Amino acid sequence: MNFSIHQASHIGNRKFNQDRVAYAYSNDALLLVLADGMGGHLHGELAASLIIETYIDAFSKEADPRIPDPKRFISATMRAAHERIMRFPYDQEKGGFPGSTCVVALIQGDKMYWGHAGDSRLYFLRDNEVLTRTHDHSLVYHWVEMGVISAEEARTHPQRNQITNCLGGAEDMFYMEPGKPIDLQSGDVILLGSDGLWGPFLDRELIDSFTASTVTETLDSLVLQALQREAGHSDNVTGIAIRWGGSEPARDTTEPVSYVLEII
Repeated sequence: MNFSIHQASHIGNRKFNQDRVAYAYSNDALLLVLADGMGGHLHGELAASLIIETYIDAFSKEADPRIPDPKRFISATMRAAHERIMRFPYDQEKGGFPGSTCVVALIQGDKMYWGHAGDSRLYFLRDNEVLTRTHDHSLVYHWVEMGVISAEEARTHPQRNQITNCLGGAEDMFYMEPGKPIDLQSGDVILLGSDGLWGPFLDRELIDSFTASTVTETLDSLVLQALQREAGHSDNVTGIAIRWGGSEPARDTTEPVSYVLEII
Protein backbone atom coordinates (compact mmCIF):
# COMPACT_ATOMS: atom_id res chain seq x y z
CA MET A 1 0.00 0.00 0.00
CA ASN A 2 1.06 3.58 -0.65
CA PHE A 3 -0.06 6.42 1.59
CA SER A 4 1.17 9.40 3.56
CA ILE A 5 -0.27 9.86 7.05
CA HIS A 6 -0.11 12.19 10.03
CA GLN A 7 -1.92 12.49 13.36
CA ALA A 8 -1.91 15.44 15.77
CA SER A 9 -3.63 16.61 18.95
CA HIS A 10 -3.67 19.65 21.25
CA ILE A 11 -5.30 20.08 24.65
CA GLY A 12 -6.75 23.47 23.71
CA ASN A 13 -8.13 25.44 26.64
CA ARG A 14 -9.34 22.41 28.58
CA LYS A 15 -7.89 20.99 31.81
CA PHE A 16 -7.49 17.55 30.21
CA ASN A 17 -7.14 16.18 26.71
CA GLN A 18 -9.85 13.52 26.36
CA ASP A 19 -9.25 12.93 22.63
CA ARG A 20 -7.47 9.78 21.46
CA VAL A 21 -6.29 8.76 17.98
CA ALA A 22 -4.31 5.95 16.35
CA TYR A 23 -3.65 4.00 13.18
CA ALA A 24 -2.44 0.52 12.32
CA TYR A 25 -1.59 -1.27 9.12
CA SER A 26 -0.55 -4.57 7.60
CA ASN A 27 0.60 -5.08 4.00
CA ASP A 28 -3.02 -5.13 2.81
CA ALA A 29 -5.09 -3.18 5.35
CA LEU A 30 -5.00 0.24 7.04
CA LEU A 31 -7.03 1.20 10.12
CA LEU A 32 -7.72 4.78 11.29
CA VAL A 33 -9.58 5.41 14.56
CA LEU A 34 -10.37 8.56 16.55
CA ALA A 35 -12.33 8.94 19.79
CA ASP A 36 -13.42 12.05 21.69
CA GLY A 37 -14.11 11.41 25.38
CA MET A 38 -17.13 13.24 26.69
CA GLY A 39 -16.22 15.91 29.24
CA GLY A 40 -19.64 15.74 30.86
CA HIS A 41 -19.13 12.09 31.79
CA LEU A 42 -16.81 10.51 34.32
CA HIS A 43 -13.42 9.60 32.87
CA GLY A 44 -14.18 10.37 29.22
CA GLU A 45 -10.49 9.96 28.46
CA LEU A 46 -10.64 6.38 29.74
CA ALA A 47 -13.57 5.59 27.46
CA ALA A 48 -11.71 7.07 24.49
CA SER A 49 -8.53 5.16 25.34
CA LEU A 50 -10.48 1.93 25.66
CA ILE A 51 -11.97 2.42 22.18
CA ILE A 52 -8.51 2.87 20.68
CA GLU A 53 -7.17 -0.15 22.56
CA THR A 54 -10.08 -2.35 21.45
CA TYR A 55 -9.65 -1.48 17.77
CA ILE A 56 -5.86 -1.78 17.74
CA ASP A 57 -5.99 -5.15 19.52
CA ALA A 58 -8.68 -6.48 17.16
CA PHE A 59 -6.73 -5.33 14.10
CA SER A 60 -3.51 -6.98 15.28
CA LYS A 61 -5.40 -10.27 15.69
CA GLU A 62 -7.50 -10.21 12.50
CA ALA A 63 -5.32 -8.49 9.88
CA ASP A 64 -3.63 -11.56 8.40
CA PRO A 65 -2.81 -9.54 6.34
CA ARG A 66 -6.44 -8.61 5.44
CA ILE A 67 -9.53 -8.27 7.59
CA PRO A 68 -11.87 -11.11 6.48
CA ASP A 69 -15.08 -9.05 6.81
CA PRO A 70 -14.42 -5.28 7.01
CA LYS A 71 -18.02 -4.24 7.71
CA ARG A 72 -18.37 -6.76 10.53
CA PHE A 73 -14.97 -5.78 11.92
CA ILE A 74 -15.92 -2.11 12.25
CA SER A 75 -19.36 -2.70 13.77
CA ALA A 76 -18.47 -5.64 16.01
CA THR A 77 -15.35 -3.95 17.37
CA MET A 78 -17.22 -0.73 18.13
CA ARG A 79 -19.92 -2.74 19.92
CA ALA A 80 -17.22 -4.57 21.89
CA ALA A 81 -15.67 -1.25 22.93
CA HIS A 82 -19.09 0.05 24.04
CA GLU A 83 -19.70 -3.05 26.13
CA ARG A 84 -16.27 -2.74 27.77
CA ILE A 85 -17.00 0.89 28.68
CA MET A 86 -20.36 -0.11 30.16
CA ARG A 87 -18.53 -2.37 32.60
CA PHE A 88 -17.03 0.68 34.30
CA PRO A 89 -18.62 1.50 37.68
CA TYR A 90 -21.69 3.73 37.35
CA ASP A 91 -21.41 7.14 39.06
CA GLN A 92 -24.71 9.05 39.17
CA GLU A 93 -23.23 12.24 40.66
CA LYS A 94 -20.45 12.56 38.07
CA GLY A 95 -22.50 11.74 34.98
CA GLY A 96 -23.02 7.98 34.97
CA PHE A 97 -20.86 5.80 32.73
CA PRO A 98 -17.85 7.19 30.83
CA GLY A 99 -18.70 8.16 27.26
CA SER A 100 -16.94 8.85 23.97
CA THR A 101 -17.62 9.47 20.32
CA CYS A 102 -15.86 7.30 17.74
CA VAL A 103 -15.10 7.44 14.02
CA VAL A 104 -13.30 4.64 12.17
CA ALA A 105 -12.05 3.97 8.66
CA LEU A 106 -10.64 0.67 7.34
CA ILE A 107 -8.96 0.56 3.93
CA GLN A 108 -8.09 -2.57 2.00
CA GLY A 109 -8.28 -3.59 -1.63
CA ASP A 110 -8.41 0.10 -2.64
CA LYS A 111 -11.76 0.39 -0.84
CA MET A 112 -12.66 2.35 2.29
CA TYR A 113 -15.14 1.06 4.86
CA TRP A 114 -16.21 3.34 7.68
CA GLY A 115 -18.58 3.94 10.57
CA HIS A 116 -19.14 6.35 13.44
CA ALA A 117 -21.06 7.25 16.59
CA GLY A 118 -21.38 10.84 17.76
CA ASP A 119 -20.02 14.05 16.24
CA SER A 120 -16.41 13.19 15.44
CA ARG A 121 -16.26 13.40 11.66
CA LEU A 122 -14.77 11.68 8.63
CA TYR A 123 -14.21 13.74 5.48
CA PHE A 124 -13.47 12.03 2.16
CA LEU A 125 -11.91 14.51 -0.28
CA ARG A 126 -11.36 14.07 -4.02
CA ASP A 127 -10.64 16.59 -6.77
CA ASN A 128 -11.06 19.53 -4.40
CA GLU A 129 -14.51 18.45 -3.24
CA VAL A 130 -16.06 16.60 -0.31
CA LEU A 131 -17.13 13.31 -1.85
CA THR A 132 -18.78 12.26 1.40
CA ARG A 133 -18.64 12.86 5.14
CA THR A 134 -20.28 11.60 8.30
CA HIS A 135 -23.54 13.03 9.67
CA ASP A 136 -23.23 14.30 13.23
CA HIS A 137 -25.34 12.59 15.85
CA SER A 138 -26.30 15.79 17.64
CA LEU A 139 -29.33 17.96 18.32
CA VAL A 140 -27.92 20.94 16.45
CA TYR A 141 -27.04 18.91 13.34
CA HIS A 142 -30.58 17.50 13.35
CA TRP A 143 -31.91 21.05 13.40
CA VAL A 144 -29.68 21.95 10.46
CA GLU A 145 -31.00 19.00 8.44
CA MET A 146 -34.57 20.09 9.25
CA GLY A 147 -33.84 23.64 8.14
CA VAL A 148 -34.48 25.09 11.61
CA ILE A 149 -31.04 26.74 11.73
CA SER A 150 -28.26 27.27 9.19
CA ALA A 151 -24.88 25.51 9.14
CA GLU A 152 -23.27 28.84 10.02
CA GLU A 153 -25.57 29.28 13.03
CA ALA A 154 -24.78 25.72 14.14
CA ARG A 155 -21.06 26.56 14.47
CA THR A 156 -21.72 28.84 17.45
CA HIS A 157 -24.98 27.44 18.81
CA PRO A 158 -24.84 27.00 22.62
CA GLN A 159 -26.15 23.41 22.33
CA ARG A 160 -23.77 22.34 19.57
CA ASN A 161 -21.97 19.88 21.88
CA GLN A 162 -25.10 17.97 22.92
CA ILE A 163 -24.77 14.66 21.11
CA THR A 164 -27.48 12.02 20.74
CA ASN A 165 -25.25 8.96 20.30
CA CYS A 166 -22.02 7.75 21.89
CA LEU A 167 -20.22 4.71 23.23
CA GLY A 168 -20.87 4.34 26.93
CA GLY A 169 -22.87 7.08 28.60
CA ALA A 170 -26.13 5.12 28.60
CA GLU A 171 -27.01 1.57 27.58
CA ASP A 172 -29.68 2.54 25.01
CA MET A 173 -27.85 5.59 23.59
CA PHE A 174 -25.30 3.79 21.41
CA TYR A 175 -25.61 2.74 17.79
CA MET A 176 -23.07 2.66 14.98
CA GLU A 177 -23.92 4.35 11.69
CA PRO A 178 -22.08 2.62 8.82
CA GLY A 179 -20.93 4.45 5.72
CA LYS A 180 -21.26 3.16 2.18
CA PRO A 181 -17.92 1.62 1.04
CA ILE A 182 -15.98 3.82 -1.38
CA ASP A 183 -13.45 2.86 -4.07
CA LEU A 184 -10.25 4.86 -3.63
CA GLN A 185 -8.30 6.70 -6.31
CA SER A 186 -4.77 8.05 -6.23
CA GLY A 187 -4.72 11.46 -4.57
CA ASP A 188 -7.77 10.90 -2.37
CA VAL A 189 -7.56 12.46 1.10
CA ILE A 190 -9.27 11.13 4.23
CA LEU A 191 -9.53 13.27 7.35
CA LEU A 192 -10.85 12.16 10.75
CA GLY A 193 -11.34 14.89 13.32
CA SER A 194 -12.85 15.63 16.70
CA ASP A 195 -15.35 18.50 16.87
CA GLY A 196 -12.57 20.70 18.22
CA LEU A 197 -10.81 20.34 14.87
CA TRP A 198 -13.66 20.67 12.36
CA GLY A 199 -15.90 22.98 14.40
CA PRO A 200 -14.12 26.28 13.66
CA PHE A 201 -14.07 25.69 9.88
CA LEU A 202 -16.42 25.67 6.93
CA ASP A 203 -16.15 22.53 4.80
CA ARG A 204 -14.73 24.65 1.95
CA GLU A 205 -11.86 25.78 4.17
CA LEU A 206 -10.97 22.20 5.09
CA ILE A 207 -11.03 21.18 1.42
CA ASP A 208 -8.86 24.05 0.23
CA SER A 209 -6.28 23.47 2.95
CA PHE A 210 -5.28 20.09 1.48
CA THR A 211 -4.75 21.30 -2.11
CA ALA A 212 -1.23 22.72 -1.84
CA SER A 213 0.53 21.06 1.11
CA THR A 214 1.42 17.67 2.53
CA VAL A 215 -0.99 16.04 4.98
CA THR A 216 1.52 16.69 7.78
CA GLU A 217 1.78 20.41 7.05
CA THR A 218 -1.95 20.74 6.47
CA LEU A 219 -3.11 18.94 9.60
CA ASP A 220 -0.63 20.77 11.84
CA SER A 221 -1.78 24.06 10.32
CA LEU A 222 -5.46 23.21 10.86
CA VAL A 223 -4.80 22.41 14.53
CA LEU A 224 -3.09 25.79 15.03
CA GLN A 225 -5.82 27.67 13.18
CA ALA A 226 -8.53 25.95 15.22
CA LEU A 227 -6.79 27.01 18.43
CA GLN A 228 -6.47 30.59 17.19
CA ARG A 229 -10.09 30.86 16.08
CA GLU A 230 -11.36 29.53 19.40
CA ALA A 231 -8.75 31.39 21.46
CA GLY A 232 -9.52 31.19 25.14
CA HIS A 233 -12.29 28.58 24.85
CA SER A 234 -10.89 25.95 22.49
CA ASP A 235 -11.91 22.32 22.88
CA ASN A 236 -9.36 19.52 22.51
CA VAL A 237 -8.25 19.58 18.86
CA THR A 238 -7.36 16.22 17.28
CA GLY A 239 -7.16 14.75 13.79
CA ILE A 240 -5.59 12.14 11.54
CA ALA A 241 -5.22 12.55 7.78
CA ILE A 242 -3.97 10.42 4.91
CA ARG A 243 -3.34 10.89 1.22
CA TRP A 244 -3.72 7.70 -0.79
CA GLY A 245 -2.03 6.56 -3.97
CA GLY A 246 1.02 5.35 -5.86
CA SER A 247 2.92 8.63 -5.52
CA GLU A 248 2.87 8.34 -1.72
CA PRO A 249 5.38 6.33 0.40
CA ALA A 250 5.12 2.53 0.21
CA ARG A 251 4.27 0.79 3.49
CA ASP A 252 5.63 -2.75 3.79
CA THR A 253 5.58 -4.80 6.96
CA THR A 254 5.82 -8.47 7.81
CA GLU A 255 3.21 -8.14 10.57
CA PRO A 256 0.64 -5.53 11.68
CA VAL A 257 2.10 -2.38 13.24
CA SER A 258 0.28 0.32 15.18
CA TYR A 259 0.90 3.94 16.15
CA VAL A 260 -1.12 5.33 19.04
CA LEU A 261 -0.55 9.06 19.40
CA GLU A 262 0.84 9.93 22.81
CA ILE A 263 -1.54 12.43 24.44
CA ILE A 264 0.15 14.80 26.85
